[in-house]
Amino acid sequence: MKPFVTSSGDFIADRRAEYAEMLFASLGEFHEAAGAADAAAEAWRTVQRLDPPDHPGAALKLELAGHAPAADTTSGAFVETLFDRYAETFDAVLVRKLSYSAPELMARALLAQRDNFGLAVDLGCGTGLMGEHLRSCCRRLEGVDISAAMLRKARERKLYDRLVKADLQSWSHDGEPADLVTAADVFVYVGALDRLMNKVAGMLAAGGLFAFSVERLPGEDGFALQATRRYAHSPAYVTSCLVESGLSLLSLETGIIRQDRGAAVEGLIVVAMRRGGGLR
Repeated sequence: MKPFVTSSGDFIADRRAEYAEMLFASLGEFHEAAGAADAAAEAWRTVQRLDPPDHPGAALKLELAGHAPAADTTSGAFVETLFDRYAETFDAVLVRKLSYSAPELMARALLAQRDNFGLAVDLGCGTGLMGEHLRSCCRRLEGVDISAAMLRKARERKLYDRLVKADLQSWSHDGEPADLVTAADVFVYVGALDRLMNKVAGMLAAGGLFAFSVERLPGEDGFALQATRRYAHSPAYVTSCLVESGLSLLSLETGIIRQDRGAAVEGLIVVAMRRGGGLR
């Protein structure tokens, strides 16, 4: 596991976080691999005490091991740390080695509905993989991401008119209504989608489109945390969240969005529209 790449400015807090990470990697994962579930759980709990923001993601490990109740989302500290670490190699690993295709599939589904937008907002923009598909079909493109390192890579692409560092759970859009909002591979770190769906609906102009991907949860309704520490969502749950947020489903397709440990990961590619307007 790579060391932390950011500092809080507090030496003592940073030392505690570094120790928590060492404990997570060397003791917790060692016990987990050895099948010592109780010992691993105790290590995860110690990590939480040392690092309350939970940069290593110990809470997710405890949930997966059955030692903590199900949570609705992933901690922002975990997501930020994860992507700050992998920003430099993100594109090479995800696209070339893991055949990541969510942005391409989303763009295809989106452009089948409409191919011209004013303002587009790319949530969880990362290094700009989705932005590459959006730049030519929108007047203005803005990106939001929790990781400063990913935003630096996105800035190098020179695709976005504006980039904002923010946690989507607490961020609010302060500009003109958007004609398009996208979220490629973002909701895999969010369990309950209702709050963010409501936020997106509030950002959109009447008739504006929302395109996103999730990992598909087969044979169940709702959402569930997977062993990968990513969430999967059922088609029925996604559809119900859209309807409750005032969004109309335009298309829902299944497709292979990436490879993971040699296995294909099936996803849902969704395009919805804010009610109150038609396609332009």
